[in-house]
Amino acid sequence: MKMNVIDISSKASGTIDLKDTIFGLDPRKDILHRTVVYQLAKRRSGTHKVKNRSEITATTKKMYKQKGTGSARHGSKKVPQFRGGGRAFGPTPRDHSIKLTKKFRKLALKHALSAKIKEGNVVILSEAKLKSPKTAELVKSLDKFSVTSALFLDAIEFDKNFELASMNIPNIDILPVHGMNVYDILKRDKLFITKNAITEIEGRLDE
Repeated sequence: MKMNVIDISSKASGTIDLKDTIFGLDPRKDILHRTVVYQLAKRRSGTHKVKNRSEITATTKKMYKQKGTGSARHGSKKVPQFRGGGRAFGPTPRDHSIKLTKKFRKLALKHALSAKIKEGNVVILSEAKLKSPKTAELVKSLDKFSVTSALFLDAIEFDKNFELASMNIPNIDILPVHGMNVYDILKRDKLFITKNAITEIEGRLDE
């Protein structure tokens, strides 16, 4: 698969060949869905907690006599039906994460990249660099692409000026290839990948 390469100012800068085994798959929603669920479940803290009946501090003395009051029979004030009582079957700390094999997660990355290519929402950049760390300069460049939501992928680490300029722009994320993941790729409308990042991605995902 051949794609055009452009620079950050939206000028043509040659072409590049992409491997069909990574960027040319027919995207499967079930694989992408399972991986997004895996990622979101893994990031949950699982620290939600309520007190059950045994953890409530209250007297266990019978509240009133068994008969003759005209009210229902009750014993301890710790029971769930009273205000301040313990909760029945409430949440307790737990691990929400699920398991996916490395092979499946690698396949999901290929399908996520292929999905973006199929949508026409991938831009190959010659490099992601700016002359100065000015947000206005990057915003001006993004306006040429008509972009309001994007993820930038670079090989190892980003140019410091580019990184600083992108920090103040909402819905613009940057990631090195080793931090690339399905959720962040799908979350943003546009995907910008540098030529160096393409080399890294193909080396990481090519079987």
